[in-house]
Amino acid sequence: MGQRTTENVGVNDSVLVELSRQGDSEATERLILKYQHRIYNVILRMCGNVDDAAELTQDTFVKVIKNIGNFQARSSFYTWLFRIAVNLTLNYCQRDMRLSISSLDTQIDSSSGKPRQTLKELLADDSSIDPSAVAANKELCRLLIQMLMNLDESMRVLIVLRDIEGMNYAQIAQILGLELGTVKSRLSRARNALREKLEAFL
Repeated sequence: MGQRTTENVGVNDSVLVELSRQGDSEATERLILKYQHRIYNVILRMCGNVDDAAELTQDTFVKVIKNIGNFQARSSFYTWLFRIAVNLTLNYCQRDMRLSISSLDTQIDSSSGKPRQTLKELLADDSSIDPSAVAANKELCRLLIQMLMNLDESMRVLIVLRDIEGMNYAQIAQILGLELGTVKSRLSRARNALREKLEAFL
């Protein structure tokens, strides 16, 4: 019959995970390629250092490969993967608070518009600030990232997952092991803290 491969298999995670659990290295590689960029970006925005983000990304996938046989699909692979990445990064942040704002800033793709869009979302309900005017200012976009890095990591991760990664509340709750209501209330406090820092500067 020959070795099973993913040559004619779509990128459906459940198929790739099952093949990977059976020892199919090509399936494992495809899972890594599918998510490595997103995982790296999330970790970078949490830890703020490009070298540490690269190492933590590698550690994440090493742990995934080691434990994929224990993955029981109670959540999606995507959620399980992000939970591993977030937990590793939070542990890192608690051990070592070295932050490199300049390293983070250089990694932001100015063409993506993500910092600008995030700033609009965070300030959209505040009539004292014109979100469009703020979002159009490149320096204030940099300031947003700097203020984000100055937040406690427990607040930072919520804003990264919700406002930058665009995850829904249920996914965040699964990743962080929190109740849905807790996610919403903590995210609200995190946004307020970030908004207060920005307003103080403005």
